[in-house]
Amino acid sequence: MLQLPVVRYCALAALVGSPLIANAAEMFANDSPWMLGDWGGTRTELLEKGYDFTLGYTGEMGSNLHGGYSHDRAARYSDQFTLGAHMDLEKILDWHDTEFQLTVTERHGDNISNDRINDPRVGGFTSAQEVWGRGETWRLTQMWIKQKYFDGALDVKFGRFGEGEDFNSFPCDFQNLAFCGSQVGNWVGGIWYNWPVSQWALRVRYNLNDQLYAQVGVFEQNPSNLESGNGFKLSGSGTQGAVMPIELVWSPRVNGLVGEYRAGYYYSNAKAQDVLKDSNGQPAAISGAAYRSSSSKHGLWLGAQQQVTAQASDASRGLSLFANATLHDKKTNAIDNYVQAGVVYKGPFDARAKDDIGFALARVHVNPGYRKNARLSNQAAGLDDYDNPGFLPVQDTEYSAELYYGVHLADWLTVRPNLQYIRHPGGVSRVDDALIGGLKIQSTF
Repeated sequence: MLQLPVVRYCALAALVGSPLIANAAEMFANDSPWMLGDWGGTRTELLEKGYDFTLGYTGEMGSNLHGGYSHDRAARYSDQFTLGAHMDLEKILDWHDTEFQLTVTERHGDNISNDRINDPRVGGFTSAQEVWGRGETWRLTQMWIKQKYFDGALDVKFGRFGEGEDFNSFPCDFQNLAFCGSQVGNWVGGIWYNWPVSQWALRVRYNLNDQLYAQVGVFEQNPSNLESGNGFKLSGSGTQGAVMPIELVWSPRVNGLVGEYRAGYYYSNAKAQDVLKDSNGQPAAISGAAYRSSSSKHGLWLGAQQQVTAQASDASRGLSLFANATLHDKKTNAIDNYVQAGVVYKGPFDARAKDDIGFALARVHVNPGYRKNARLSNQAAGLDDYDNPGFLPVQDTEYSAELYYGVHLADWLTVRPNLQYIRHPGGVSRVDDALIGGLKIQSTF
């Protein structure tokens, strides 16, 4: 079962590489940013002319070593191919300070969290394989144009992209979803669509100085964009409203070491369903009436990343700290708050100067109203036995931890074996704590 992604990976590499770069001396060179080399100098020539073409691969394996909802040992593999083109339109068309980005992605595979770690009756919050999700399908993930004005002070971006590309942004070196990418999108995924989903959007950024900028965005809120068959949908049919984030980003240098601090707020003007009450203010699970709707949904986030040590010989090597937190509308959202913190050390050994080590902890907390609704639903159905298939498990708090070691095999290939520990998977205390073995592969062709 795990052989198929490797076959896809190797077959695509051969397909892309064979007609163009069979004689390229740089192929598989450790210091090349591309596995397939410079195509005999063609890539460098294209870059100088304003064209940057990329083909990337991310693969993730997860295996339940102990615990979880199902104790049967199993492994799952999921992956993603990314094909992109970035164009400097100032070089190509003489459009001042203008860029264009086009990216198509394809996801495939299975997630160990779905049927082995989490109780499938309610699912989970985090995911042991972050690259899984939003369907096994091709998607138009980016199609935007960006232009700067007033000597770069004003930056305007328009087209199709996701909120997490600019707002609440965070790296994705960890394999567990609780430590990867925009966390707002993980806890209000019904309105905030992270990669690889895109929607029509406008983002305006103003650089207040070299270290501080403010930005605001307007993103189409259209649930039909999540459907697998709509990966290349461009029409606005199905739009319910808009998500409007605003954010302040500060990037200081503390003792010469880089940092980034983010504070933001989002507001959705689309109707949102209450997690507990009907239109009369009574628990809908008991009354049988429809859940009432709210005219909006909102929340906020905080994020911090700061390098705190550096090697005298190489400032990129050293210890960095990070933390993220989100707060959400208790009336309409299952998750009311989330916190996370961790450390990353880059270049731990002189002989492995480009390797990295990461460790992180996260806590996901369920809205008390959402928990009460589950208890009342079981009461209304006359169910109190957890093992009854119709019983709705009550979710509370989930804790996650991950430790990884990133092996930098080449500038185009990093492999990160990892261990993940999840306490109360899906926030269900009756599910055994899980230990998961993972492996993340990141490569650029």
